[in-house]
Amino acid sequence: MLFSARNIILTIIDFFHKPFARWIDQQTFRYLACGGSNTVLDIIIYFIAYNFVLDKTEVYTPFITISPHIAAFMMSFAISFPLGFALSKYVVFTESKLKGRVQLFRYAVLVSMCILLNYVFLKLFVEYFNFFPTPSKALTTAIVAVFSYISQRNFTFKVKEVYVEQPERKAV
Repeated sequence: MLFSARNIILTIIDFFHKPFARWIDQQTFRYLACGGSNTVLDIIIYFIAYNFVLDKTEVYTPFITISPHIAAFMMSFAISFPLGFALSKYVVFTESKLKGRVQLFRYAVLVSMCILLNYVFLKLFVEYFNFFPTPSKALTTAIVAVFSYISQRNFTFKVKEVYVEQPERKAV
């Protein structure tokens, strides 16, 4: 089932990549399509969870009270994190030979760093540079997306280079 879902996703993404193939390589386009779709889904889930599931009310547990915006984040993250990992592993960065658990751990580290970067850049742009929040969020998302792509390609789903020894050339 996973293989057929992957093929369907790749067929759709690669169809839309054709007009842009001159300007953007296939892997980057797949990353943008998968990451963008996952981000949109995350925002939709957050909106539904915050406004309708939680009805903008706090969540009380025996230990702490969770504000509705944080609880909605936790709910959307519980779906977008594994989905984002699966899309990256099986659709975008398929040539990596690293073990799945290593990829998952690295992906979790990367996502944690992205959450921290979002926080830092939003604080910087809004509170120190006095930029408007929405453009700050857009700029932050662009910066973090570039960082995430480079990190996933070169760290999380790294392709090990195989060293092939070249035969010696004899002088003539």
